Amino acid sequence: MAGSDRLLVTVTALDRPRLIALIFSALAGTATGLLLPGALAAAVDAVVAGRHSFPEVSWLIVLGVTEIAVGLIGGILTARMTASATAWLRRELTDRYLALGTRSTFADGDAISRLTGDCTGAGLVASVVVQLGSTTLISGGAVVLLALMDWRLALVFLGSIPFGLMLARTHLKNTADDVLTYQEVSGELAARMVDAVAGLRTIAASGTADREAERVLRPLPKLSLAGRGMWRTQARMVWRSGLLLPAVELAVLAAAGFGVLEGRLTVGQVLAALGYVALGMGLITQIPLLTTLSRARSCARRINEVLESPVPEPGDLGVVPGRGTLELRGVTVEGALRDVDLLVRGGRFTAVVGRSGSGKSALVNVLGGLLSPDEGTALLDGRPLERLRPHELRAVVGFAFERPALLGATIGDAVGYGSWAGEAAVRAACRSAQVDDLIVRLPDGYRTPLAQTPLSGGEAQRIGLARAIAHAPRVLILDDATASLDTVTEAAVEEAIERSLPGRTRVVVTHRAATASRADSVVWLEDGRVLAVGTHDALWRNPAYQAVFTEGEQ
Repeated sequence: MAGSDRLLVTVTALDRPRLIALIFSALAGTATGLLLPGALAAAVDAVVAGRHSFPEVSWLIVLGVTEIAVGLIGGILTARMTASATAWLRRELTDRYLALGTRSTFADGDAISRLTGDCTGAGLVASVVVQLGSTTLISGGAVVLLALMDWRLALVFLGSIPFGLMLARTHLKNTADDVLTYQEVSGELAARMVDAVAGLRTIAASGTADREAERVLRPLPKLSLAGRGMWRTQARMVWRSGLLLPAVELAVLAAAGFGVLEGRLTVGQVLAALGYVALGMGLITQIPLLTTLSRARSCARRINEVLESPVPEPGDLGVVPGRGTLELRGVTVEGALRDVDLLVRGGRFTAVVGRSGSGKSALVNVLGGLLSPDEGTALLDGRPLERLRPHELRAVVGFAFERPALLGATIGDAVGYGSWAGEAAVRAACRSAQVDDLIVRLPDGYRTPLAQTPLSGGEAQRIGLARAIAHAPRVLILDDATASLDTVTEAAVEEAIERSLPGRTRVVVTHRAATASRADSVVWLEDGRVLAVGTHDALWRNPAYQAVFTEGEQ
């Protein structure tokens, strides 16, 4: 069994009590549906014969009300099961995305597409399977009851089965590829759209809106082709099944007419025969459910691609006491770093410099354990990072980024996010990051809702810095986290961090010569390799090192 099919089986069995209730509801609906034509026949025959028809009509009414009630219950159960299955899939998918972290190869927009449309599509599988099973039982039962009434009518009806099977087979064959293509292209389109929305200001400033719109919409012809393929297949199925049903009904009605003439059938039984034919053809008229099932399998396949992505096993070692010494031994990250050996001494301020694309972010991500190297080992105080327990590692290594994602309901929550910092520690961290004066001027201070707080790039960076400081980590890594600050504010922040977190290891990615000059040592990267490690003054004698910094920053 394929992994995607195993996932669908798991999803189907998630809510067993409701699944069992849905199955019983479907069985009750099946039984009621099969009894209705016979009850209708008995009532009609009683009326035609002039007999007292109250019992037959009452039974017909009871069956009708029961069918409505069972349908209502089934609808409620289907909605509940679909909602819980979709929620479970989204939790599993979210957990895997977070576990993959920086190792994820899935674009943001594509991830959103899988979390929304694909989880919803796969979550429908239980109700679709039960409905298909119920329809199959009804169709089979209708043929049996038709045969018990008159085997000749059943024989006429069975003549349509090969045509129905051929119709279903052709529909499934033509739909499967189009459905999968549609899902994949939808994910690609969503990924391009997310990128465009994130870069709206850049697009507007560069005057490339038309070109960007063309790029975003480039997959549309392929999406349209897959969509038209699905609709063409659906349309062919609809008109063919639409012709098949009345043709079969006409054939059975003609055979039943001869039965009435020969005295084998009553008028009520003719009506019952037509009802059984409609029920027997239910499997054909429900062929669209096969499209839904095919879509659920395609959605499960895309979800399973993420769930089966390998995630490194969590470490089982604890963090040992130390000064925060970091070391890389033969570290290689494909496309970013090549055979890097580096020692960052504990309690020191280390700057990482280099041209754009030289591998600075990859280096600090490996140093802080956010990125596992393809080759080599990263160590913290002598212990391999991949062997450390994740929660202990995150407690001693803090990060701040150039574009921090601020999470939480309020500004205070955003600063304290991911730490046990109380209100006093949060405010102290904000003072160190030179952002406390901004927050206290807000309408509700630290309790101001984050969604109602407009922040500039520099203000958002300082909130991100405060969040890292609030962790009080042993190692503080700033990945260009002060790029939007002016040099005076940046220097003040550095002094405040030194006062609030004395003796901590600091690794700072920077493009400013002034920042590098304040560091105890500088790591100079070029094309994923460490060219040199030394003081800023010593490296400054090299013209190539000077060229790393912009003229204005020199």
